[in-house]
Amino acid sequence: MSRPLRALIILTPLILIVSCSNPASDKPRAVTSDAAPAASQAVAGERYSITPENSDIEFIGAKVTGKHNGSFDKFSGEIQYAGQPEKSSVRITIDVDSMTTDDAKLTAHLKTADFFDVAKFPQATFESTGITPGGEAGATHTIKGNLTMHGVTKSITFPAKIAAAADAITVDATFAINRKDFGINYAGASDNLIRDDVVLTLRVRATK
Repeated sequence: MSRPLRALIILTPLILIVSCSNPASDKPRAVTSDAAPAASQAVAGERYSITPENSDIEFIGAKVTGKHNGSFDKFSGEIQYAGQPEKSSVRITIDVDSMTTDDAKLTAHLKTADFFDVAKFPQATFESTGITPGGEAGATHTIKGNLTMHGVTKSITFPAKIAAAADAITVDATFAINRKDFGINYAGASDNLIRDDVVLTLRVRATK
């Protein structure tokens, strides 16, 4: 075997690892804990609707050798805006069966009991329990709330950029979340393990 060929064989795994780095490695990580108590009373404010026509919910999942992009096509929610983000609240319900990815076979597999088990758990929900000023990665605020997914409810805390106008409330957030915190434990192939962290991106443009 020639020296150049031996060098190529040695370098190929290193090139593969570098080219398929973890997409969650440079993202803020959501802090996950036991579910927080729900608000004692509903926030009274102006209602802004969250729909697939004005907002996007996207995710990136990764294996050792690559990554896949996905999104949810059906969801609904609202922001009750009470004059400033810290006094406001947000609620979202996601139709998990509406997920799509860049690979049809993967989409079908994600809907099985190996992952989201949509036949048993057709919806995921998020309800905020607190919004505070400031946050990491240039965020204007930090959002805390209860996320229910795959039949598990956890409190998650993540940074977001929130802006309010007369006709719309915008919320932009990108963060990593550990799927195993919600009982999604499928490991994948032994030579191509699935990474625990999933990158979630929210682009909300809630309107009256």
